[in-house]
Amino acid sequence: MDRFRMIFQYFQSNSESVMNGICGLLALASVKMYTSFDFSCPCLPLYNMAYGLGIMVVPPVALFLCGLILNRQSLVMLEEWRRPQGHRKKDLAVIRYMCSSIVQRAMVAPAVWIVVSLLDGKCLICAFSGSVDPEKFVGFANVSPVQVQQLLAKVPCKDDELMRNNTSRKAVSRYLRCWSQALGWSILLILIVAAFLARWLRPCFNQATLLQARHWSNYIDIEQKIFEETCCEHSRLFAHKCILHFFESMRQEIKLHSFSLPREGEGAEGEEDLLWGITDQDQVNKLLKMWYYEKPPLDVSQVTQR
Repeated sequence: MDRFRMIFQYFQSNSESVMNGICGLLALASVKMYTSFDFSCPCLPLYNMAYGLGIMVVPPVALFLCGLILNRQSLVMLEEWRRPQGHRKKDLAVIRYMCSSIVQRAMVAPAVWIVVSLLDGKCLICAFSGSVDPEKFVGFANVSPVQVQQLLAKVPCKDDELMRNNTSRKAVSRYLRCWSQALGWSILLILIVAAFLARWLRPCFNQATLLQARHWSNYIDIEQKIFEETCCEHSRLFAHKCILHFFESMRQEIKLHSFSLPREGEGAEGEEDLLWGITDQDQVNKLLKMWYYEKPPLDVSQVTQR
């Protein structure tokens, strides 16, 4: 369990390489899920569009939320945005940088799903087969409007008896598949051009501001992790001190069982230094409340002078 917790904490770290790796794994998982998904269009006029668009929209939303959950900076950004002002001002540039980084990484897997589904064409054929103009195809010329809608809804179902030998079904399917693939390649091209421009136009902007935003973004994350580690250490020492105080009357019995207790005058001073003089629960709550509402300023000059 401890090993699993260590691995989970490692993957929650703020390392860009780890987050890029997670984004890549989510993208590969989206492709694998789509290829292994059993796509079965209902072939009903009222349900085709809901089913086809649902397959194209719902999984990307779920993958986007997974990308936000796995990214530790999403929680750090929300806490930084919602925290009280205190003695430390909020830097909106840092929050914008964190939000941009989070959204860019979380959008990788949904974009891959949408592009793959469009290049495959099944979702768009199922969703828009009933929206095709029947006058463009010869096989629907001498059919009533109600029957036309029923036949168009059955275009994705090639094993249906009514559409098995219908030549217009293949024409409608090819027509929609061409539109789907053209849309997929267009989206892919737009994403590649946008990434190219973002990569090569970045040096044209103020690099000092970008460097500052990246530095303080990492600082906020590291400060929170160090604060949690320090709280855990002080909690352990405070619990140790409370237990020793509770079993003070049983000192002789504890010694008989070979428990190592500090002698009087030894170790107490070290614990007092580490606990900063904390002796009860109200002091702990007060310090935690002060840390949240009155974040200390980022100025250690006074400590250095001391």
